[in-house]
Amino acid sequence: MAFKKSWLQEVQTGSRRFAAGIDVSARAVRLVMVSQPSRTTAALHIEYVSTVPLAAGAMAGMEIADRHAVARALRDAFAGLPRACATHALRCAMALPASATLTATVPLTRLAAQSGCAEDGGHALAELEPAVMSEVERIAGLERHALAVDWFVDETSSPVRSVTIAATARQHLEARIECAASAGISLTAIDGEPHAALRAMRYAASHELDPHEPYVALWVGTDGVYGWRIVDDGIVGEMRYPAPEHADLADALRDLVRGPELDCALLSGEVDLLDGVGFSTADLADVLGCTVLPFECAALGGLARPLDDPLLHEPTGAVAFGLALRGVFE
Repeated sequence: MAFKKSWLQEVQTGSRRFAAGIDVSARAVRLVMVSQPSRTTAALHIEYVSTVPLAAGAMAGMEIADRHAVARALRDAFAGLPRACATHALRCAMALPASATLTATVPLTRLAAQSGCAEDGGHALAELEPAVMSEVERIAGLERHALAVDWFVDETSSPVRSVTIAATARQHLEARIECAASAGISLTAIDGEPHAALRAMRYAASHELDPHEPYVALWVGTDGVYGWRIVDDGIVGEMRYPAPEHADLADALRDLVRGPELDCALLSGEVDLLDGVGFSTADLADVLGCTVLPFECAALGGLARPLDDPLLHEPTGAVAFGLALRGVFE
């Protein structure tokens, strides 16, 4: 578990933490770098953003078809990093496609009981690892040597603390580590695209919505639409489309929002892909019965310097922003 231990080592330079989120999609490499003073209540700063288009054919679904092209795009994305930021040791997290990633949320009490360690843990949380790996083998149906696994204790306020686990076939992770290394980048964490986007939207909700206001978070990816219904900062429902249980996207959305009325939905990802299933943002609002707000990371942190990349204002920035958040908050 060297990958896990590398991620757990706290990287602090001076009085600020710096972290970068890297989203390698079929269309582009997207990079968001943020910083935050070591005081956890201090304001977040967006230090740098960059979007580098990928040539057609560089990606083939979840596979990297042209590693040289991806490595070149990664180098270009980091090339404009301000000198002051480049001198800092960065936590760099990269996303994996949803179709290549298995994610699960498991009650901390259950894993702690299996491991015989205290729930509130401290250093004893390392003792959770055998239970985590057993859980991953069970849900993935693969032996641990064939998997790359990352996990962390979710510290968001919730009645029940949980452990979030992300796992993928080792070959997918190794391909991304190789491309990053070719670009001079050392990765310290992996995460699935939907989970990273959800983290970004929950952060946005904490800043833009009224406290305890129920809402829906939606992320549109190349393999479908993911949705979560969130009440009091806890996930009370989720959906994915396409899925056998849903006739169409409208049916999936209606199933997700069944219950008390909502005031708002947050939308992120490749929103234009909704056209492929005959949907628009207006259609989403009609089916959900609430206002739909596109995700925008520019509103979620002070700009450390003038930045003009369109990614600041595009819903596609959610994955990279959510990955960067992980680096400064965990």
